[in-house]
Amino acid sequence: MPTPEFVHLHVHTAYSLLDGAIRIPDLLKRVQALGMPAVAITDHGTLFGVLDFYEKARAAGIKPILGCELYVAPGPRREKKGKGDNHHLVVLAQDNRGYRNLISLVTRAHLEGFYYRPRVDKELLHEHHEGLIALSSCLHGEVARRLLHDDPGAAEAAAREYAEIFPGRFYLEVQANDLPEQLKVNEALLGLAPRWGLPLVATNDIHYLKPEDARAHDVLLCVQTGKTVNSAGRMKFHTDQLYLKSAAEMARAIPHPGALAASGEIASRCEVTLDLGTTRFPVYPTGERSMDETLTARAREGLEARLRQAQARRHSDDEYRQRLEFELEVLTKMGFAGYFLVMADLIDQARSRQIPVGPGRGSAAGSLVAYVCGITDLDPLAYGLFFERFLNPERLSPPDIDVDFCFERRGEIIDYVSKLYGWQNVAHITTFGSLKTRQVIRDVGRALEVPYPEVDKIAKLVPEKLNITLEQSLQMEPRLRELKEANPTVAEILEIAATLEGLPRHASTHASAVVIADRPLVEYLPLYKGNKGELVTQFDMKGVERVGLVKFDFLG
Repeated sequence: MPTPEFVHLHVHTAYSLLDGAIRIPDLLKRVQALGMPAVAITDHGTLFGVLDFYEKARAAGIKPILGCELYVAPGPRREKKGKGDNHHLVVLAQDNRGYRNLISLVTRAHLEGFYYRPRVDKELLHEHHEGLIALSSCLHGEVARRLLHDDPGAAEAAAREYAEIFPGRFYLEVQANDLPEQLKVNEALLGLAPRWGLPLVATNDIHYLKPEDARAHDVLLCVQTGKTVNSAGRMKFHTDQLYLKSAAEMARAIPHPGALAASGEIASRCEVTLDLGTTRFPVYPTGERSMDETLTARAREGLEARLRQAQARRHSDDEYRQRLEFELEVLTKMGFAGYFLVMADLIDQARSRQIPVGPGRGSAAGSLVAYVCGITDLDPLAYGLFFERFLNPERLSPPDIDVDFCFERRGEIIDYVSKLYGWQNVAHITTFGSLKTRQVIRDVGRALEVPYPEVDKIAKLVPEKLNITLEQSLQMEPRLRELKEANPTVAEILEIAATLEGLPRHASTHASAVVIADRPLVEYLPLYKGNKGELVTQFDMKGVERVGLVKFDFLG
């Protein structure tokens, strides 16, 4: 019998922070090697990695299926009691509307339902169900939990409720992880699904690429939870089967052709196309004038004022006016008038409040428009600075002006922006900390219960070089190689560290970058709350720019 076309629909990448041990490029290479046409991303509670995954998958000729493993609160999402014992539910975007609903669900889970985890509830699922395909998830899914507790009646009730929320788009997951509890759930589902009239789909809840990565993944869980491998009652997967299996391996583990084929059928139904080519500037309030007219008028008035203030100059008034008209033509043609108006307004506000502002830095100092609008205080003609270095018609990316504000009062400017453009349209930008080489060696050693002095000795052999990798360290430092060859414990630490180094460790707020949009940000990307309650994008700085939004750097 030929193996049915199989697609992995339940996959945790490194963006399931300190839980998934799969880098996106490595995932796609493995999928290509196995000849699979598509693969999903379903990280826990966030969409941190979906944009990077989407672009890299398409470049590799693999269909990207965008999803998330949601946490579903047992009651109302705003109710915060108990220990946060949530149900898991996998949702996949079937189309662009589904992707927008996915963004809304994940964002509201963070902003409205966060309690230990970002949580949705049944009300939100009803509200944002369109365009989404749902899978019953792992042993923490509501249906599986009821079956594990030998309550098929409650399991059926839960399954039917999800089937009503997602009509014709809800599937019961049977997983190939070889856990005794999963085998019990699989057996129950294979018998009950036909009676319930609900379809099955085979998945594998992937957390790493190959069986031999299970040990490193187990250590990663210890890093996440602050435990060691021998800690009693710690979080642990008692299997090495949560890897990216081939279609043949899945068929051996789940000999149910219909469930295997359903994965390919679901993949064929998922068609999401992201608009990544349109720049969306914030709309500066200009009254009856257009933003182009407003900028042109302000720049011309500003130039005349600057010319009146200037003392001895090497260039004539006409040279300044010609340069200004050239820059204005480029700026308005490229649609960047709004950006300059926003920046000029921010500087005006800071000065009116007597908040110290820097004179300008970087390539922005090459713009005469920036100078005459008060954004910078450097005359580019006087210093021979080129506008083209800052912006030219061949450069498609938005301009980038870094502005220094007094660090003690920088927050006032951000508050002003939020009030002017609407809090839903303004957010800080996330940045990801990673498991650096020295730190990951220490983390792994602690998890393996190796005495700190011994681990510290290993870590300190890593050469002091920016962004050095463990592989490079072993090439450059003979003492590290010798220690690895002579000591099996050191060899294990370095082997696991090599598997984990570079994985994202945590998400935090970028020190200066703020995004301002023309519409509520949730229409473009997912959001979460930072440690201080600030609104933060789930895409990093490059991701924010790729979806067409414009960042502003408010440096302290």
